[in-house]
Amino acid sequence: MNTSARITSRARYAGLDGLRAVAVGLVLAYHLFPAWWLQGGFIGVDVFFVISGFLITSLLLRERARAGRIRLVEFWRRRARRLLPALALVLLVCSSVAWLIGGDVLVRLGAQIVGAATFSYNWVSIAADASYFSAANPELFRNVWSLAIEEQFYVLWPLVLPLALLIPWAWARSAAAVLVAAASAGWMAVVVASGGDLTRAYFGLDTHAFGILLGIALAFALERLLAAPPAWTLRRGWRVSGAVVGVAAIAGLVVVAAIPASDSTATFPGALAAASVLSAIAITAAVWPGSVFGPRLDTQPLRWVGDRSYGLYLWHWPIIVLLLAATSGGGTGAGVPVWMGVFALVLTLVAAEASYRWVEQPIRRLGFRGSLAALSRHLTASPATRWRAIGSVAAAVVVTFGASAAVAAAPEVTSGQAAVEAGLEALHREKVRSPSPTPSPTSTAVEGEAAGSASDRPRPGSMPSPSPTPVTGAEITAVGDSVMLASAPGLLERFPGIDVDASVSRSMWAAPGILQQLADAGRLRPYVVVALGTNGPVDAGSLEEVARITGPDRTLVLVNAYAPRDWIPGVNADLAAFVRSHPGTVLADWSGAIAPRTDLLAGDHVHPGAEGGRVFADTVAAAVERAEHMRALKQYEVERRAYLRLHHAAGRTFE
Repeated sequence: MNTSARITSRARYAGLDGLRAVAVGLVLAYHLFPAWWLQGGFIGVDVFFVISGFLITSLLLRERARAGRIRLVEFWRRRARRLLPALALVLLVCSSVAWLIGGDVLVRLGAQIVGAATFSYNWVSIAADASYFSAANPELFRNVWSLAIEEQFYVLWPLVLPLALLIPWAWARSAAAVLVAAASAGWMAVVVASGGDLTRAYFGLDTHAFGILLGIALAFALERLLAAPPAWTLRRGWRVSGAVVGVAAIAGLVVVAAIPASDSTATFPGALAAASVLSAIAITAAVWPGSVFGPRLDTQPLRWVGDRSYGLYLWHWPIIVLLLAATSGGGTGAGVPVWMGVFALVLTLVAAEASYRWVEQPIRRLGFRGSLAALSRHLTASPATRWRAIGSVAAAVVVTFGASAAVAAAPEVTSGQAAVEAGLEALHREKVRSPSPTPSPTSTAVEGEAAGSASDRPRPGSMPSPSPTPVTGAEITAVGDSVMLASAPGLLERFPGIDVDASVSRSMWAAPGILQQLADAGRLRPYVVVALGTNGPVDAGSLEEVARITGPDRTLVLVNAYAPRDWIPGVNADLAAFVRSHPGTVLADWSGAIAPRTDLLAGDHVHPGAEGGRVFADTVAAAVERAEHMRALKQYEVERRAYLRLHHAAGRTFE
């Protein structure tokens, strides 16, 4: 066998370290620089899955061919040495830093640590209805979901492999693995297409095993070819073709990573399956006997990254979450500033190198008991060595204490969720107190009352004056999203009797339907307040429909938005432009009111707390008062003209 392609004594396949570097590079670019063009870089995880399926199966097959059996305990011990030290270090250090920062970054920390330590994080998250794709207050250790899937594979597959080997032909075993992979991808497509939870489809071992299974199929297919390469595999034509195919596969991965994700089967499983197939092709080209592509892929920089890819993957996510929590409340909706991404990348490289050099490699080489024995020897060695050992023990004690304190201090829910729940409770109490909102007179009736009866109309000699009247809660219907929901206590305090219809995750697209239902039920009052700009761009057509349903006899108040989301400036500009082009419509400047007082917002920098809710209510009140003043001026102008007409008519009669 050509030395460039053979498996070394360390069972290292040429090209796999380089491919790991490509995979972790895609993931880091996706998370640390989300504004860049690799908006589908999360497919790097699927590259890891294919590599794991291929490599672990190949190692197990080689062990069986050499020793006649698979030593499961020894296999699992090697996996523990490889995975646990770096994972434990990340959990302890990052939890301790999170304790120092405090706030929403601690939410569900205990469950996260249990899920990470037991390699069940994916199922723990699914059971808790956590969202992988949420930009608000991301979980500190969310990235270990993929590690959980791989470890579940490491536990289950060695037990199933002997059954698979009962199939007599390698091609049949490979075909069976491909069929099961197709079934897994199909199951993900069914879950997504049926409107199921996207996180369930993405996190589930059953729905996301196809990459690992493709790696298994590849290991079965290449087993004999790699063990005893036929002469034809070493011909120059095959080697050149393999290099071309390998480069094309890597380029294909970059192209797939550049395609923005959707919530449809085009991405789940479409893009993920495409990345898995391309990864299998790249692995084949890399490990092919006599390959020139594999060694080129393992150039020293990529080899260095590939060796540390596990640590890089573990460290990068909690580091960026902690930086965001310390600077902007923890949400990633507005993206990660470039400077922060660069800083997080530097910290990740330093942490991964330190972990690899001083934790991972010693334990892989000496084992757990051997490492403890070495530490004991160092405690009784020369002073310099002794102080280093004491420092290591002290650091371990400190981070263990910090992690314990972090778990003890972890709140049950985020501050934003707590604010929303307080709003729900306030609305529930109001509903119990006033079970059925009484339909209020429309603004036509209000204006009619202000105008008075025919006998009270102005006569010559009694010039009218503007007469704005205080607006009560009984005259206001408010429709909004979770920001209004969190502000409900403040609205009810400021406007007793206000009819608030607010819910989580609403956008302006939903406004016409909601307002039409309220109008049909007779619940649309003279003043209609709409606050639906937080969860996405506003649509001009939806705004026009809102104005049409509100009608000329009511006053529409649009509340702009404040949140660390990249669409907010556009939302506020669109709302301001709409108000300018629609006389009688009023803008409530929530963004301007809360921007200098963000300390009144929850940790997500979106939802107001109790005092922030009062600011929201005051902002709405100011807009309503302005609208009422405009109505009074308009009514005054009508009455003034009527007065002048009567005066003029009386003057002609006296003549």
